[in-house]
Formats: sequence, C-alpha cells, structure tokens
Amino acid sequence: MLDLTIRLLVGVLARLIAGLPLPVVHGLGAALGHLVYALSAQYRHKLQTMLQIAGLDSPALRRAAAAQAGRAALEMPWVWMRPSAQVLAKIAPIDWSAFDAVDRAGKGVLLLTPHLGCFEVAARCRAAMAPITVLYKPPRRAAMRILVESARNVPGLMAAPANLAGVRMLIRALRRGEVVGMLPDQVPDAGEGLWAPFFGRPAYTMTLPGRLAQASGAAVVLLIAQRLPRGRGWKIHVEPFSAAPDPHALNAAMEQLVRRFPDQYLWGYNRFKRPAGVAPAANTTPSSP
Repeated sequence: MLDLTIRLLVGVLARLIAGLPLPVVHGLGAALGHLVYALSAQYRHKLQTMLQIAGLDSPALRRAAAAQAGRAALEMPWVWMRPSAQVLAKIAPIDWSAFDAVDRAGKGVLLLTPHLGCFEVAARCRAAMAPITVLYKPPRRAAMRILVESARNVPGLMAAPANLAGVRMLIRALRRGEVVGMLPDQVPDAGEGLWAPFFGRPAYTMTLPGRLAQASGAAVVLLIAQRLPRGRGWKIHVEPFSAAPDPHALNAAMEQLVRRFPDQYLWGYNRFKRPAGVAPAANTTPSSP
C-alpha cells in the first residue's frame, strides 16, 4: 500500500514538473539546490570534499554546483514526460561530424556520457536519428523503477538493465551496427571494474566499455549535453575518443570533461565508493565523501 502511494505521488509530481516551461523548471531546480545546500551539512561536506579532491574547490563553485544539481534533478521528469519533439526543440544544432567519421565502419558506436549536464537528454537526441540501446541501473524503489523504465523506453531508445541480460542487449545492438550508450563513471559492481586514478584518487571503474569495444570493433565517442543558462535548453558536444576505453583512459577523459564544465558535474555522486566485495586499491583505501 505504501509503495502504491509513493508511486502515485511520484507520478503526480513528475507530471506537474513536466507541465511547466523549462526556464521555470530550471529556476525552481536552482532554488531547490541552494536550499538543500543551506540545510544539509552532510551535502555541503560531501560537495566540498569532492571539489577539494579535484583541486577545484571555491565557495562560488560550490554554490553553482548545488544549483546545477537541483536543475538536473527537476529536469529529469521534464525530459522523460514531455513529447520528444518538444525536448528536441530545446537542443541547439548538433555537429555530428565526429560521430559520422567513425560510424561509416558499420561496426557500431559506443557513446559515453558521464554524470555531467543533462545525461538524460544526450541519448534522446541520437534516438531521434537511429536506434540506440542505453545501459542503466534500475532504481531500487519499485515506484521509481516503473516510472523510469516507462519514461526511458521511447521510440528509437531501448533501455538495457545493468545485468547480464542488458549486456547481451548491448552486444546484439553493436553486432547490428547500431549505437549503444552508457555512463562510464558509474561505479560498477564487484568483478566488473578495476581501480584507476580519478583526480589522483583510486576510483573503481567499469571495464565493460573496453570489453565491448574489443569484442565488437565498435568505435567510441563522447557525448555531453551541456545545460544552457536561463532554461534555453542544452548544447550537445560530440567528441572522438581515440584511445582504447580502458579504466585509466576513461577516467583521464572524464577528468578533462569535468574541468571544462565543473559546475555541471554531479559532485553529489560518490565516485570513490568501494562496492561490496571489492578489495581496497593497492596501498590505499578510497575515500567515502
């Protein structure tokens, strides 16, 4: 009964947000982010700790990152529940030349999108052109899981759960010469990653991108949806990834992107956590901000 009530409340709230203009959603999101930053000492500590690890800490960046985190939270239902045409209308013209240069091989393309900007909209812009299969971790709460799964399965976009069945979906898509996408800075489960430095600290990093690229011959491309000011929408950056996508190369690329858009990285995400069953990195224990 409680789960049903939560599901109904989440659905109603999501629809209310989706019915607002995007500038209003981003304005409310920024206010929410500032409010959480002001009221939660735990969040302030985590944000400051993560920024200090990256060598980017400043009071101004803390406030900006909190505002962007609030915008990211509220724009999700807007992206999920608005008609695709309305979402795509908020995306600036995209230069796909870096993608087209590697797509001609016909072996599929692996799109990597970090927890930066509006990663929910990144795959949708490609799904409007051709099929894409995206790996995701289902939320633990059933109410949220139903909402997310239904929202992410839009025409041209197939959501693949982060398990063996989902990996098989990705492999089949690549073998068809299609596009697959994932968040390369998402902490994997035990046995699915390796320790690699991220801003000088060991971070347990997924090996799946490297295994997929090696098995299929797929090319790798970075896709970043930069959030534009005043609710204007998003600018998509499409950039080549020429190195083999092993954990060290992935984290190096993610570092460069974060330094370019530091306020839009999701600093509240604990990138340095150690999954259950994973031994600490050699000679050091990853911090848990």
